[in-house]
Order: sequence, then C-alpha cells, then structure tokens
Amino acid sequence: MSSAASSARRPLQNRVTPLGELVADPARGLVYGNRGCLHDETGCIRRRYNGKRWIACRLQFRGWHRRPLLQPGRFTELFFLDEATAFAAGHRPCALCRRADYDRLAAIWRELHPGSNGADAIDGQLHAERVAPATREQLHHDAPLDGLPDGAFILLESDPWLVLGARLLRWTAAGYAEHEPRPAGLQARLITPPSLVAVLGAGWQPLVPLLHPSAKTN
Repeated sequence: MSSAASSARRPLQNRVTPLGELVADPARGLVYGNRGCLHDETGCIRRRYNGKRWIACRLQFRGWHRRPLLQPGRFTELFFLDEATAFAAGHRPCALCRRADYDRLAAIWRELHPGSNGADAIDGQLHAERVAPATREQLHHDAPLDGLPDGAFILLESDPWLVLGARLLRWTAAGYAEHEPRPAGLQARLITPPSLVAVLGAGWQPLVPLLHPSAKTN
C-alpha cells in the first residue's frame, strides 16, 4: 500500500473527548460541531480552540456536505460520541441547525443567569466555566455526586465517567465501556460545565442523541 493511500485511511484528529481533547479514532460520532479553525494547511491540529463560540450540531442538515474535511482556512469539523460528550467538552447547541434546542437552552439560561441573554453571553459564561485562563486547559469543578443529573461527566483518576442513574459508565471513543455503582455521599470532580449540568437537570431532550446506544447496554 502506498504511503498516500495509508494516509488517506488514517483517522483524522477530530474526535472530541469529554475532556475536550482532540483524538484520532475511526469510530463514528453521533454529534457534529466546531470551535473555530484548529488545523493548519496540512490538516494537523495546532490549537485546542479558536474563539469562544463552541457549538454542537446535527450530523445532517439541509443536505449540506462537509467534504473534504479540514480544508485550509476553514473551521475544523469535530465529532462527538453524543450530546453528553459535547456538553462535557463545553459545547452548546447550534442556533442554526438546532434552533429548537438553542431556544430551549436560552430559556433555561435566562432562569439560571438573569440578565444574561444571547449567544455571546452564553458563550462567554461557558468559556469561563470550561477553560482555566492561566493554562488554557479544561477547567474542572467540585460537586456532590449525589446531586448530579444523568448525562453529566465526572473524572475518576484520569478517565471520564458518565453519570446515569445509579451507575457510572466509563467513556471511550467507540461507546461506553464497563460500569460501576454510583457511590453515595461523595464529592466529585465535575467535567461538564456547571451551567450545562443545570441544563441537563432541567430534563434535556435534544434533537441529537443525548446518549450513545452503548449507555443502555452497559
């Protein structure tokens, strides 16, 4: 096999983990999004983000085609396992392809943050919750594990785990792996930004899959 053919088949570094990291993995994500142009003219990832507008979109919308991916000077196409993963990484619904989700988010947001309206205000608050200014790395928060809603992510040792009922499910790029009982009475290291945890707590039912099907089988 030629080096060009091998390169063509190599997974792109555009799958996003709950920790906000960009990894190369062949598994298909169920949610699409972007956070600006992160790649150079060769398609190599050079930065974690570009701007404060981090969005999560539908995989398909109006028949638009995103080929080829990672074009020079264009935004970097990102893919998430599901909406819970996108939330954990700090992405909110797109106001174009997911208008109904965005409008519902905005309504919940006005209750959580009186006087904070519009996409710029939402993106600014989320950026303050997801990125540590000094390091530009993902920011985590302490929260009681008992009170976290389904769909939130916590950090156990170095791995992201999904909260789902009485269980915790370990995230992988291909789906959720083994599960553990959710311990009672503990403080958790919260990955998902607190404002998006509150949205999950309001009973979030998005136009895109909230959870990958593997969450129901593990």
